[in-house]
Amino acid sequence: MKLSDNGPGKVDMKTVKLESDLVGSGLQGENHQNAQLAEFRNSIAQSGRQEFEENRCSTALSNGQSASSVLEQGQSPVDDTGISSASTICPAPLCRQFWKAGNYDDGLGSKVTFQNGKNYLHVHPMFLHSNATSHKWAFGAIAELLDNAIDEIQNGASFVIVDKTLNPRDGSPALLIQDNGGGMDPEAMRRCMSFGFSDKKNKSAIGQYGNGFKTSTMRLGADVIVFSRHLHERALTQSIGLLSYTFLSRTGHDRIVVPMVDYEFNSAKGKLEFSQRRGKEHFMSNLSMLLQWSPYSTEAELLKQFDDIGSRGTKVIIYNLWLNDDGIVELDFDTDPEDIRIGGDIKKVDTIPAWRTVNEQHIANRLHYSLRAYLSILYLRTPETFQIILRGRLVENHNLANDLKFQEFILYRPQSGGCVEGQVITTIGFLKEAPHVCVHGFNVYHKNRLILPFWPVVSYADSRGRGVVGVLEANFIEPTHNKQDFERTSLFQKLEGRLKEMTWEYWDYHCGLIGYHVRKKYPAPGPKQDSSLIMANGKTKPVKFSQSSPAVGSARAWSATACHYCKSVKISGSCKLNSGEQETPSTMPGI
Repeated sequence: MKLSDNGPGKVDMKTVKLESDLVGSGLQGENHQNAQLAEFRNSIAQSGRQEFEENRCSTALSNGQSASSVLEQGQSPVDDTGISSASTICPAPLCRQFWKAGNYDDGLGSKVTFQNGKNYLHVHPMFLHSNATSHKWAFGAIAELLDNAIDEIQNGASFVIVDKTLNPRDGSPALLIQDNGGGMDPEAMRRCMSFGFSDKKNKSAIGQYGNGFKTSTMRLGADVIVFSRHLHERALTQSIGLLSYTFLSRTGHDRIVVPMVDYEFNSAKGKLEFSQRRGKEHFMSNLSMLLQWSPYSTEAELLKQFDDIGSRGTKVIIYNLWLNDDGIVELDFDTDPEDIRIGGDIKKVDTIPAWRTVNEQHIANRLHYSLRAYLSILYLRTPETFQIILRGRLVENHNLANDLKFQEFILYRPQSGGCVEGQVITTIGFLKEAPHVCVHGFNVYHKNRLILPFWPVVSYADSRGRGVVGVLEANFIEPTHNKQDFERTSLFQKLEGRLKEMTWEYWDYHCGLIGYHVRKKYPAPGPKQDSSLIMANGKTKPVKFSQSSPAVGSARAWSATACHYCKSVKISGSCKLNSGEQETPSTMPGI
C-alpha cells in the first residue's frame, strides 16, 4: 500500500483548479472556523497536564513508528498552491453489486519492486474486494465498525452515531458512523488504513486482528473517507484518509494507494496548517487525489467535516453503497426513518395463521432485516454513560434473558487435556411467547459482543426443544474474523454438544409447563445437595462462586446446587420444578 503513485493512476492535472487561499494559510475568513479555533485554544489551555495523563494509554496514539514502514510513500509533482476538483461527479465503481464487483483488470502484469536490494510485496486492489467477502451480511459489517467505537469507551467515548448522509457530488445516500472517542493521530490513521496493524492492546477490546475496518467498509460500499481529530499533550492534529475501490479500479492501479493528508494546529499562529512531516509536495499530491475522488470537491468542504467532531473523535463516511440483485441500494434508509433495513430480508414464517404475527415480529426474526433490532442485542451490557444513536434516536438495550420464563442458570466448565479452560453460566428457559413461537437456540456472546444470535444447536421434527432459548458469554472460545461465528476448535465442539444436551434436558423435564406432554416424570426428590455438584460416583463436590460469571454482570456472589433430575449445576437454588412448583424460579440479576 502507498499514499501516492506516479504510475498509470496519476492525477490528471487538467481536472483541478487552483485555490491559493486555503492550503498552509490556516482557516482564515470563515466565522465558524475561527470559532472552532477559539474552542481548540480553550481546550488546549484547560487540558494541560490532565489531558496528557488521560490520553497516555490511548490505543490510538502513535508508537513512534515511521509512516514509511506502514504505507509506502510516493510523490507526484504538483503545483504548490491550493487545489480543488473541477469535476462535479465522483464516478461510481464499474459494477455496483458487491458480489459481482470482484472483476478487476489493471491492464498490467504483476510486478516486484526492488528497494535497497530487497523485495517488497504489493497488495493488489482486488484484495480489498476479496477480503471483504468474509462479511456475508451487511449488518455484520456495520457491527464491526461499532466495535471500534465501543473499544473507544476507555478513551472517553460517550456515543456513536449511525445515520444516513448524502454524497454532495450526486445526492446519493451514504452511511455515516461517528464517535467522540480519542480519535487517531496521523500515524494511527495510517495503521488503520493498513492491513494487520492493531493498536488495541487491552484484553477486553473486541477488535484484535487489524483487519475489521477494511473488510467492513468495503463490504458496505466501494469507497470510504475517514476524518479524525486527535488531541494529545496539547497537540491537535486532523487527518483525512481515503480508501477507494472506485479510484483504484478506474485508474488501473496494480497496488493499493491510500490518499491521506494531515493538518496540525499551530498554537503560536493560532491556525491550522498542513503537516510538515512529509513535505508540501507530498501533501498537495494527496490532496489533489482526495478532491478528485472523494465526495468533496474543495479543501474547504473537506475541512468543514470536522465542524461537528469536537476536540477529538472520528467520522467515517461510506459512499457508493452497494446495490442488491434488483439494482436497489442494499441498505434501505426509506422504509423506516428511524431505522436502517436490508430490503428483501423479511422472512415469512410457516406456521398457523393465528401465530404468524407473533413469529414474524419476534426479535429473532426482525434482527435479520432491522438494524435497530440487531443493535439492541449486539452487546450484552453497555455503560450507562455510552449511547448508540441510530437515525437520531437512542437504541435501547434489549436483554434477551428478560424474554425467558421458567429460567434456570446452568454452570458449564469446559476441559481440555484435563485442565479446566474456563467457566460459563448459561441462562436457559422458554420464551414468554412459547409455545406460539417457532424460535429456539442460544445467543452466544464473546467479550460482551453477540457472535451467534439464536444459534439452533438442535433441529426438531416433533417440537422437542421448541421455544427453548439460552444466553451465555463464552470467552474461552475465539470468534472468526467477521465475528459472526466461532473457530471450530475442540472446545467449541464440546460447547456445542453440551448446549445440545442442555436443550434436551430442559425440554424433557419442563415442557409440561407450556402444554406439552412431559417426556420424563420427576422422581421423588432426594435430599438437598446445597452448594454441591453431583459427581459420576455419586459423591458431591462443593461449588463456590467468589464472584459472578462475566455473563451475569453482577458483583453479587451466588451459590450453586445440582439439580437431581437434570444433572446440571443450578445457580441460586435447586430446580423449583422438583417440588412441582410452576412459578418462574428466582432470576439472577444482570443477565
